[in-house]
Amino acid sequence: MRKIAITGPESTGKSWLAASLADHYDTVFVPEYARTYINGLNRPYEQDDLAKIAMGQLSAEADAEKIASDYLFCDTDMLVMKIWSLHRYGTCHPLILKALENQTHHLYLLCDIDLPWQYDPQREHPQLRQYFLNWYRKELDEYGFLYTVVSGQGEERLQHAIEAVEKLKMNPSASLGARNEK
Repeated sequence: MRKIAITGPESTGKSWLAASLADHYDTVFVPEYARTYINGLNRPYEQDDLAKIAMGQLSAEADAEKIASDYLFCDTDMLVMKIWSLHRYGTCHPLILKALENQTHHLYLLCDIDLPWQYDPQREHPQLRQYFLNWYRKELDEYGFLYTVVSGQGEERLQHAIEAVEKLKMNPSASLGARNEK
């Protein structure tokens, strides 16, 4: 089974892309646990909540691995958690950092900011999308994670993601810990 993380700034179609890829490949995807967690709070989220969100995301991913077919698509990952935490609080819980170091995704699909911003009460930074995209790219490069930037609208975006997955499928040497070519 190949695990693929869909990552990137807010309002870039990550959830839609994860669900669409899972449908295309007849498998399951892991929804973003943060949405459920934050919707269940009767207060604003706090820094300590991020470690709980990370644990919930990892648990949901482990559960989905048991039923996934050839692919598992993850609508977010620990890189999202790290960047969110560092931006909001200036620090990141060691649990998140350790989980990021130990992530076992074969490919990261970095969603471009070429989609129009859509309001959502959980989204916080419409004016910082380019800033965050650059940060994601920098982090992916520093960790050496294999990634592809996915752009385009609707079906075009999905097709670009499918092409990246197919390229991974055709390259049996692409494995855990694969490094992005520079």
